[in-house]
Amino acid sequence: MKLYTHWRSSASYRVRIALNLKALSCEHVTLDLTRQRADQHRPEYRRVNSQGVVPSLELDNGTVLMQSMAIIEYLEETCPEPSLLPKSAEDRALVRALSQIVCADTHPLHTTRLIGYLGEVLLLDQDSIDRWIAHWSSTSLRTIEGLIGKDGFCVGEAITMADVFLIPEIYAARRFKVDLEPFERIRRVEERCNGLAAFQLAHPSRQPDAPLS
Repeated sequence: MKLYTHWRSSASYRVRIALNLKALSCEHVTLDLTRQRADQHRPEYRRVNSQGVVPSLELDNGTVLMQSMAIIEYLEETCPEPSLLPKSAEDRALVRALSQIVCADTHPLHTTRLIGYLGEVLLLDQDSIDRWIAHWSSTSLRTIEGLIGKDGFCVGEAITMADVFLIPEIYAARRFKVDLEPFERIRRVEERCNGLAAFQLAHPSRQPDAPLS
């Protein structure tokens, strides 16, 4: 398999975590998403992913999967152990709801495309962009805080897809200066997950295209 990824992409981060949890290895193809390079818009990548976003997962048979939710659901269906979904239907629905809050309601508000529009078209400065994103991120995190359990993971006593989605979103929240102090349960999930190798190896700072500190 081949994963097209970017070190700071939250969606790519999710898929890297899921691949690690499933103990699946794949070649990483890094794309530079900066305005200067914009690899995601180059014709050769558009032939891989017509939407021009990351991640994309190219299977050994040449099939290309798009969108992190679809990719992670595919991994769950084709490599069910360890499972990222709980046993009960109610808990599965909660896990999917938490994941959707991140990928559908929150993450779209801090993508490269949106940040570029806020700065280049609406002419907001970086401080204003950060405040705008932090406001909406905080709103979603408050909802998540009220839905997750007290056991150290989002739902139950095992890692689920909800944790896979939440950890990259916490990383993004810190980037945009969100105050995480009020979110005790979320911080507990972060601490527990970040103690595990699957999450550590997927962290943006551990990626080959991450800038040197």
